Amino acid sequence: MNRLLIAVTILAVLRVIPASAQDNTDDTTMSFFITSVGLGDGANLGGLAGADRHCQTLAETASAGSKTWRAYLSTQGSEAVDARNRIGEGPWYSANGFRIAENLSELHGDTLPEARNGNMISSYTALSESGEKIPMVGDTPNKHDILTGTQLDGRAYPDEVDRTCSNWTSNSEGSAQVGHHDRTSSSSISWVSAHPSRGCSQANLVRSGGAGLLYCFAVD
Repeated sequence: MNRLLIAVTILAVLRVIPASAQDNTDDTTMSFFITSVGLGDGANLGGLAGADRHCQTLAETASAGSKTWRAYLSTQGSEAVDARNRIGEGPWYSANGFRIAENLSELHGDTLPEARNGNMISSYTALSESGEKIPMVGDTPNKHDILTGTQLDGRAYPDEVDRTCSNWTSNSEGSAQVGHHDRTSSSSISWVSAHPSRGCSQANLVRSGGAGLLYCFAVD
């Protein structure tokens, strides 16, 4: 086979390969994790900045500090922030290499098929920064409540009821909406918006089934 025929054959093959397959350059290293520990002061995280710093610090301990990390949290009020707008565009991969979602739409089930199929967040993929499983229903203690302050679609709650413990600055009054990373509960299996906590103190987060843990996403 001469060189011209080889070149023509290669071009013909490339034409039938999808562009996504031809340019498979996604970074499949860890870009999603659950914090192995909380900050220890209930839902007082020092605001969004303090939560982001916690994600970044833990990522650095796992040799993933070259990426920019953000906590998946919403805030309320006149300058409300939607959690889904803080975490980049995807795709996101867990510490064990599972792709949990290709993009924001798949992550939140924005379309009917995506809502039916769901994303890949589960107790087997929603791991800590070091690749360890997070205690779930049936474990002692159970830590499956993950702070989000967020509705099912990834957006902030209206202002009528506090769902963010005063925008992540309170360890006493208020409440925080949480999700269930293990998708297991008698009340809700939502990873993002399962129920409000019993309060904002560390003790009340524990009583609700949590420990003040966060979802962390790499935005780049």
